[in-house]
Amino acid sequence: MSGAGKPRRETGFSYVEALLAVAVLALALVPALDALQTAFTGAAVHEELLGRQQSIATRIEEVVAEPFASLDEAAQAAGSETAASSYSDPAGPNRMAVFLSRYDGDNADTDNDPFTGTDEGLIWVRVAMEDTIHELTTLVAQLAGSHTRIQALSAFNAA
Repeated sequence: MSGAGKPRRETGFSYVEALLAVAVLALALVPALDALQTAFTGAAVHEELLGRQQSIATRIEEVVAEPFASLDEAAQAAGSETAASSYSDPAGPNRMAVFLSRYDGDNADTDNDPFTGTDEGLIWVRVAMEDTIHELTTLVAQLAGSHTRIQALSAFNAA
């Protein structure tokens, strides 16, 4: 009989081994939880940016849906491409500023300034959320008594 007088060793984990395994898991969870925190923060920032983009896109669609004569009148009243038009929101948080100006699409005056020597029937529209860098820009043209949006000149700008 071999090993008859020796006590048998129990199989399984000892208390020290279990404690060591828990400590290793705890140390490994710290970076994993940090990664989750970053993901949740990134999702919140993305949601905020998406909301701003949708608000600006909605406003520019509302503006270009206005009759061309109304847009032209508001552009003339604003006086320059840097002055907010009457289509802008009143002062407050997340204010949408709407800028309108007649536009020099053919550069007939050869000064390379799109806001001098303007073409009749062409309006530049910019909608910007104040105190941010978020904006959309487009052109509206009067065609045969109506108007149409020509093209988006710039995409949603964001840092």
